[in-house]
Amino acid sequence: MEQVTFPAARILAIETSCDETACAVLENGRVLLASTVASQMEVHARYGGVYPEVASRQHILAVVPVVEQTLAQAHLALADVDAIAVTRGPGLAGSLVVGMNLAKGLALGAGLPLVGVNHLEGHIYSAWVYHAGEVAPPEPQFPLLALLVSGGHTELNLMESHLTYKRLGATLDDAAGEAFDKVARLIGLGYPGGPLIQKAAEDGDAQRFKFPRAWLEGTFDFSFSGLKTAVLHEVRRLEAEGRPLPVADLAASFQAAVVDVLAAKTVRAAREFGAREILVAGGVSANRALRQALQSQQEFPVNIPSLSLCTDNAAMIAAAGYFRFVHGHVGPLDMDVLPTWPLS
Repeated sequence: MEQVTFPAARILAIETSCDETACAVLENGRVLLASTVASQMEVHARYGGVYPEVASRQHILAVVPVVEQTLAQAHLALADVDAIAVTRGPGLAGSLVVGMNLAKGLALGAGLPLVGVNHLEGHIYSAWVYHAGEVAPPEPQFPLLALLVSGGHTELNLMESHLTYKRLGATLDDAAGEAFDKVARLIGLGYPGGPLIQKAAEDGDAQRFKFPRAWLEGTFDFSFSGLKTAVLHEVRRLEAEGRPLPVADLAASFQAAVVDVLAAKTVRAAREFGAREILVAGGVSANRALRQALQSQQEFPVNIPSLSLCTDNAAMIAAAGYFRFVHGHVGPLDMDVLPTWPLS
């Protein structure tokens, strides 16, 4: 497919969909000039998950300093940007309101266009981003197969051009990231589950427990609820026998079961729909085992964002916002991008 050149533009983006207060300035849809993320992970760890009311209050405290710090880091003033992008949804209602209200106020005060961005679309567009000063990597090539895998979503989307998505399959119950969090609690690792299970699994035997793989033959859908239940039953059996939990082996066996299904279905979908490459996005794309499983296959090039861009950040919102801006998808925020998915 012929490479299309898009207009130059700087986008200031704000992301407050969950428990990260983030701001970024991106140039021309790809070049990251500045990015700031204020994490609430330690605050929510005591609750074993994100506490929505606490998250909202932390965003209120952090969002203005984060925006100011980002502009200072980029050596820019608000007048130097061409548009403001903000996460419209999905996410925690109270958290989203904080970012949206600030973005509306900044756009109104500076006379700038305002672009609402779907958080999931942002994750996909994280693959276009690279840091200023780096050699520009090749842009993702259409048609591509995007595996979107996060705490709340696990799905496969075919992208044949910018801003167009065809959902091929999705989870029927738990998302992969949700399963990681729940299993981490089951085996006593705490929150957040993904990084903790990955770390524990490094010393574990992935073959010790034969946990099920829900292949759901004939579809590109996923299901992780049965896997989670299998881990629960194994934990209860071990506890009933008075044996200490082999945490590392449980973590490794569980992780392998998730990765096997994600990787195999992604490659099969890419093959069936004639994709030129595979793109992996969302928080779970930071998982080392998943990255290795997909990068080890030789059939398709694999595009996975750097670790700093896998979890929630504003650079990805700026990237998606840029492409919506240059395609004319700009209007009153409440009429722009609604938190439905896919957006095609």
